[in-house]
Amino acid sequence: MTIIDFHNHFYPPEYVKALETGSSNIKVTYDNENNPLLHYPGDYNILVPGHRDIDFRAQVLEKAGIDKQIITFTTPGTHIESPKRSVELAQMVNDSFARIVRERSDRFAALATLPLNDPAASVTELIRVFDQLGFKGVMVYSNVNGIALSDKQFWPLYEKADELNAVFYIHPSFPVGVEAMTDYWLMPLVGFTFDTTLAASKLVFSGVVEKFPGITWVLGHLGGAIPYLAERLDRGYHAFKECRENISCPPSTYLKEFYYDTVNFDIHALQLAIDFAGPDHLVAGSDYPHQIGSLTQMKNSIDQLQISPEEKAGIYGENAARLLALGPRRGQP
Repeated sequence: MTIIDFHNHFYPPEYVKALETGSSNIKVTYDNENNPLLHYPGDYNILVPGHRDIDFRAQVLEKAGIDKQIITFTTPGTHIESPKRSVELAQMVNDSFARIVRERSDRFAALATLPLNDPAASVTELIRVFDQLGFKGVMVYSNVNGIALSDKQFWPLYEKADELNAVFYIHPSFPVGVEAMTDYWLMPLVGFTFDTTLAASKLVFSGVVEKFPGITWVLGHLGGAIPYLAERLDRGYHAFKECRENISCPPSTYLKEFYYDTVNFDIHALQLAIDFAGPDHLVAGSDYPHQIGSLTQMKNSIDQLQISPEEKAGIYGENAARLLALGPRRGQP
């Protein structure tokens, strides 16, 4: 059974060096173990070896029995920089990811990042990574400096992504209302999941998902609260005319076509998502190497699901392979 980890994060070493030596809104320091610390407004990340050393990471995956990872960038993203610097850093990250995939295609695939604070430049970079670098999808953030993904300024990006049949993976960023989440690590624990929920809901209600059907949407952290709240969104559609202005079907119709990664290691929550969207719309995810991520828990939680071996194989890797054209579908040569 092939295991593909769809949700994990990597910082290219040249990106970290660029932050240290060039203009940036991120401050870089080092801890007692010589791990870089990226300090940015409201938070910081500790870059352990798995975040920045691809050889180390490959060894970890070998020991853990993980066949492949879809590497992605992570917070704070390049959009907290000036637009010009955001473009430069996004290109740097994407070129690094492309090189890793060329050199280690047996172990890694990747999703691109975009300079989202410059929507026009994001269209240009989307075309570049698809046409020149061979990417099949991108990771976008749940909001862009407080601007919703559903905002009209991003629609030219979706128009081009629709033409390319792109995969758009939504990962949370600083939530709206983050000032209420500054203690107890509530920003990543609660705020991230609700910002993902908010982003997906607005993309549906705004008509983005219906208008651009060529885009395949994937939600991090099991979709936040989407599987749990979808019925309430449908009630809003039937109760309020504003919820029907831009869409022709109840929200759950669209949300069941989304994909959901399994970064929620509660088997009951996973089963709820399966009941909502179907096992063919879940992809395995670990959140490695973040502190609350776990390759082991990813595997253990999927193993415990009371589903067929074929459905389990889909969640473990075949669904992700189909999404990103990484190999033949089940039953094909």
